[in-house]
Amino acid sequence: MSALMSAYGRLPVTMARGEGATLWDTEGRRYLDALSGIAVCSLGHANSTIAAAIADQASTLLHVSNLYGIPEQESLGTELCRVSGMDKAFFCNSGAEANEAAIKIARRHGTGRGIAEPMVIVTDTAFHGRTLATISATGNEKLMDGFGQRTPGFLVVPFDDLNAIESLAISRDDIAAVLIEPVQGEGGINVPGDNYLPGLRAICDKQNWLLMCDEIQSGMGRTGRWFAHQHAGIKPDVMSLAKSLGNGMPIGACLAHGAAAELIQPGSHGTTFGGNPIACRTALTVVQEIEDKGYVERADALGTRMLDRFRSALHNRAGIKDIRGRGLMIGIELDRPCSELMLKALEAGILINVTAGSVVRLLPPYVLTDAEADDVVDRVAGLIVVFLENESHA
Repeated sequence: MSALMSAYGRLPVTMARGEGATLWDTEGRRYLDALSGIAVCSLGHANSTIAAAIADQASTLLHVSNLYGIPEQESLGTELCRVSGMDKAFFCNSGAEANEAAIKIARRHGTGRGIAEPMVIVTDTAFHGRTLATISATGNEKLMDGFGQRTPGFLVVPFDDLNAIESLAISRDDIAAVLIEPVQGEGGINVPGDNYLPGLRAICDKQNWLLMCDEIQSGMGRTGRWFAHQHAGIKPDVMSLAKSLGNGMPIGACLAHGAAAELIQPGSHGTTFGGNPIACRTALTVVQEIEDKGYVERADALGTRMLDRFRSALHNRAGIKDIRGRGLMIGIELDRPCSELMLKALEAGILINVTAGSVVRLLPPYVLTDAEADDVVDRVAGLIVVFLENESHA
């Protein structure tokens, strides 16, 4: 009997080692990883440059405290602000913690404007984490089941619906911010229309709201830009990062610019482990590797290649509702639940995910070769075709 709490419905496999886009289980079976640990190991498993940085830092200094200066933290903050255009960074341990920091910034912005109980607008198919505040900021009712009352302070609207937000701007005077994923991941790889983010930026500017972008899954080059909001040519006031930032090392970041960057002051927020030397050294190496190896451009080219091939392979196939994505965030929506495809793919030696019940989600690493990318498409498309044919004959 396992000593672990039953927090996860795990697939029947245990991974033992990895290299690049490949994993091997404890039985020696090989798998092509088209999930990257859910958008985490974007530079591949056992990346030698990252491993060397971790080893060097581990033999130098793992942790001191945020009571003292941490050079690796300063360097990482400088680099992230350089590639993002933001002004300041706060480091923590996860994406949920980064969003908690963003929510606190939003509330402090609101109280600074004289709003006693500031509200944050969120969307109905969002995912921002599993803390009590972030599940309240998430539209998925199942995440709230059994946890009692919601954390107050959130207004839920449909994703990609500017009219709903404009209506709130007219009817309410207690709103401080909008929190949005530029491309939704857990919600089903939902890409908004071209006018959505610019429209949000304009509304927030007019209303003196903060525009906060959750780039935890979509950031660090995954969509073919450093950050997904850059496709729309806008800049948020606050941005949260995690996942690919550490390539497996736990780290999160909340970045801000302008007046929002000054709202966290000594005593208003903090963390014991966040921004420790080894996490920051690792993330700094990730930033350098992405830039030096041209992985932002590579994610853009690979994503286009894979989407085109999926659309060709599944063209006019009954049961396919949509094939969509941006860079290496790819979703194939079926007209029926398809979670069993994860096990079918595992048996076929490929790691995928199904999210929102009926969307096959692919988040492959940037180090994927063209041949591996084509193999992912061929195998996943084949599995989907067989699944749909079997379903139609059932």
